[in-house]
Amino acid sequence: MEAFTFYLFSFLIIISALAVVTMRNIFHCALFLILCLFSVAGIFVMLHAEFLAAVQVLIYVGAVSILIIFAIMLTSRLAGRDAPVVNEQFFLGGFMSLVLLFSLVYTLKETIFRVVAEPPAPQSTLRIGQMLMTDYVLPFELVSVLLLAVLIGAIVLARREGN
Repeated sequence: MEAFTFYLFSFLIIISALAVVTMRNIFHCALFLILCLFSVAGIFVMLHAEFLAAVQVLIYVGAVSILIIFAIMLTSRLAGRDAPVVNEQFFLGGFMSLVLLFSLVYTLKETIFRVVAEPPAPQSTLRIGQMLMTDYVLPFELVSVLLLAVLIGAIVLARREGN
């Protein structure tokens, strides 16, 4: 059953990622991006990385995807029918994708993966939460202020373009 669930999530990730880059409607692309990110969170749950799954859902699905959808809806040029859907640099993009593919395959073939006899100590979600609220509270709060500034900047830019 575990293998079936893994292959199901993997299939959903691949299909939704392909839909993100091939569909013409940018709103539908954003919805497929949300499906892809949810599927990655499912893989994290299967790997017993509950904290990463929660962060994936809260930050990427909950915040970033909704911000993308808001930007699409607030930007009249993207929501209209006059938005260009063809990339003029198709061959350059394909070439760079092949270069990236070959470099990744080469790196995977040349990397020696060490296997340890005993697993590392588990980092529970409770311990990570305690560390975020004690030892790392300043960086945690700075990142939240930075994300708030980015959200305000995106809204200001989207409203300026709409006028």
